[in-house]
Amino acid sequence: MTGPTRNAKPHPQPVRREHWSGRLAFVLAATGSAVGLGNIWKFPYITGVNGGGWFVLIYLICVATVALPIMVAEIMLGRATQRSPVLAFRKLAGPRSPWQGIGWLGVAAAFVILSYYSVVAGWTLHYSWLALSQGFAGMQPAEVEALFGQVYADPGINLFWHGLFMLLTIAIVAAGVNAGVERWSRILMPLLFLMILALVLRAAGTDGFGPALDFVFGAHSDRLTPAGVLEALGHSFFTLSLGMGAMLTYGSYLRARDDVVTTSLAVGGLDTLISLMACMMIFPIIFVAGLTPAAGPGLVFVSLPIAFGQLPGGALWAAVFFVLLAVAALTSAISLLEVAVSHAIDWRGVSRRRAAIGIGAVIFVLGIPSALSGGTPLFGSDFAAATEALFGEGHGKNWFDLADYLASNWMLPLGGLGIAVFVAWRMGEHAREQAFRAGSRFARLYWGWVWLLRYIVPVGVVAVFLHALGII
Repeated sequence: MTGPTRNAKPHPQPVRREHWSGRLAFVLAATGSAVGLGNIWKFPYITGVNGGGWFVLIYLICVATVALPIMVAEIMLGRATQRSPVLAFRKLAGPRSPWQGIGWLGVAAAFVILSYYSVVAGWTLHYSWLALSQGFAGMQPAEVEALFGQVYADPGINLFWHGLFMLLTIAIVAAGVNAGVERWSRILMPLLFLMILALVLRAAGTDGFGPALDFVFGAHSDRLTPAGVLEALGHSFFTLSLGMGAMLTYGSYLRARDDVVTTSLAVGGLDTLISLMACMMIFPIIFVAGLTPAAGPGLVFVSLPIAFGQLPGGALWAAVFFVLLAVAALTSAISLLEVAVSHAIDWRGVSRRRAAIGIGAVIFVLGIPSALSGGTPLFGSDFAAATEALFGEGHGKNWFDLADYLASNWMLPLGGLGIAVFVAWRMGEHAREQAFRAGSRFARLYWGWVWLLRYIVPVGVVAVFLHALGII
């Protein structure tokens, strides 16, 4: 392992790097980063589309054998270097090393993902407002179904909520690691868990709970396809916030003897538990209403409002659900903005407040095309037609779709692969083993972890790439 050359010009560093107040603070913040719309919106609908059962089992295997080893490696790099993504690789590989590109990719991914993620989060805020203000009252199923299309196509609604959500995210990150990120993680994560638990208990009281248990955990695979297997693998990257520099950045606020392996297992376990709980709060209500679990992306924004409308006290439960969705989106957005802000602080020595406001404003502007994708020809239908040449007939994508496609199918897997390869093959063996075993209760897992990073993780990531290219 080589370090920076003697004559390399150092980048400005913070006078004092903040650290988490304890392991619980890190677990809550990192779980908040991992838990988001991917858990409560995307995982239930891809589970529904792929028939539950075996899809869930394959997803759990992917998390254990591919995603968790990368998470340990990413957090470990942050703790070992006490730096944001780019400077972490610079410190370990040298100032001229191309490995710094993995760090830059993480920062770029944070920009791209937050730009369109904030738009989706804006939908959760809008639906929260509708639920709290009785906006769904008296709506017929056809009207609820049409509502999402109207929201998606309305530039005013999208821009307003996109802007408000970014302001909330900027305010929290600008306050600092302890006073902002950690403080709000301690508030939002218990609130999120309590709301999920309340909704699961409500769902458990319906006739649909038994069928939902069988659907999610039953041994049936009638709708599972090879593409579904690869979707499970790809989603394991997205749901644990891997490859975007978030876990590396949060890891850089750990102290030298903090246990990386135990905390990674805690974060991965909580994230997976919340994904499964999301299924168990959604599918019983869907089954009671006589709707299909295979509704796709519209499961949350179309099917659930219809289903809640058929339950006693449905307006209250709809409000709880969409506020929950907004909270989950906010905890993930905080970590995405923190990646870019931490980089600016480390790279140029700017103040946290200035970095948060400036970068947040840039991301808001970058997200405007995604906010307008459903309603204007410039970023909607015309842009989709132009991408036919790139993706093939029938695969034209608007700006929103393209940003999601690039981040989920290319940037995150490539970042995760780069981290795995660097730690497994480029990082010195002594430094790697020392970093893994430092403070760890699971030191005996070291060689199994290295073996997964070297051989299983690359195969999994390459499979995601080939699937994205349509080869498999």
